[in-house]
Amino acid sequence: MIKHPASRNPWSFLPTLYFAEGLPYVLINTVSVILYKRMGLDNAHIAFWTSWLYLPWVIKMFWGPFVDVYSTKRTWILATQATMSLCMLAVAFSLRTESFFALSLAAFFAGAFISATYDIATDGFYMLALTEKEQALFVGLRAGFYRLAMIFGTGFLVYVAGMLETSSNNIAWSWSTVLVISGLIFATAALYHKFILPFPMADGEHSAEARKQEASFLEVMRAYFGQEKIGVMLAFILLYRLGEAMLLKLVSPFLLDQGSAGGLGLTTKEVGLVYGTVGVVSLVGGGILGGWLISRYGFKRCVWPMVIIMHLPDLFFVYMAYAQPGIGLVYPLVALEQFGYGLGFTVFTVYLMYSANGRYKTSHYAISTGIMALGMMLPGFVSGWLQQTLGYKMFFIIVCCMTIPGMLTIPFLATDKMEER
Repeated sequence: MIKHPASRNPWSFLPTLYFAEGLPYVLINTVSVILYKRMGLDNAHIAFWTSWLYLPWVIKMFWGPFVDVYSTKRTWILATQATMSLCMLAVAFSLRTESFFALSLAAFFAGAFISATYDIATDGFYMLALTEKEQALFVGLRAGFYRLAMIFGTGFLVYVAGMLETSSNNIAWSWSTVLVISGLIFATAALYHKFILPFPMADGEHSAEARKQEASFLEVMRAYFGQEKIGVMLAFILLYRLGEAMLLKLVSPFLLDQGSAGGLGLTTKEVGLVYGTVGVVSLVGGGILGGWLISRYGFKRCVWPMVIIMHLPDLFFVYMAYAQPGIGLVYPLVALEQFGYGLGFTVFTVYLMYSANGRYKTSHYAISTGIMALGMMLPGFVSGWLQQTLGYKMFFIIVCCMTIPGMLTIPFLATDKMEER
């Protein structure tokens, strides 16, 4: 009988687990925006329809208990990675058809459900396979590689698409090729994790115990919404990324639009270079530094500095909208923005993780991230229309103002209780 390892060095599987968690998210919610922009759709149309792709992350709380009860987190991880590979291949095929928008959007939507399920399983696996001390220590690593995947998508893959566009003069074929590459990456990740992921005892025991107790959905929800200061907690989760939610849908169109439309007029390849070089280093560095600082000094002492460093660089987009600088200045501004985001998102991730406790912590984490996704989805519906109505300059000013509501909730969070953990 083969004896499976109950644990492994987290460095052997955490980077790939969270890279594989971030990549579908960025392909579905961010790269799809660039793809549709290059295929000729307008900003309002793109922002409205791609905002619907957040929906599976919003409602994943409804099947979070199912992932908790049936099978192990390890099995869910392998199954969802393999299925995600098929979804990306389906999107690639759809781009070669006349009904590319409807078909690709449907395939992306299916991929969003699979990715949301993968998130539940992976985050649950993280909390079961690592001790609480390890969870705090490695949160920067997981956040860093999650964001590395996002930069890989918006950087390297977009750069490759841009190169193929230039050499072939065929936009649909170029993006189909990039999505085939993405599908192969997910297939490789499933194969790698089949052999490298440990079999933590808590994973199997947790599933067996959950099946015995058969906790109802209402019981899980009652436990979640019965937490201390739940109103403040919900407001923080919903509002913390409000400005980012508006910004995210319009950053790529802003970089790609010509100067006459208020944009910077970069090529697809240049957008990939901006995010795929200095963006990578800055973002991963910010994420890893953020995790180390929180593990050393605690959440309460780190939250305000990191939140401010995250939101302050939004002012760079106001400056770029007015000054329309060349690509030489775009590089350092993006680097600083990505570094700040790495720090700020790390503190937010730690808060979500620490606020998920008790016997339903996997489901509670799924509920929190679902509420976070709702906060990302709703502003996206109006961001494209708002930008087209007001222009990029006023739009980015509004984005900066939208970072304030989330910060106003921070003094009321139950941070003292978190420090005890």
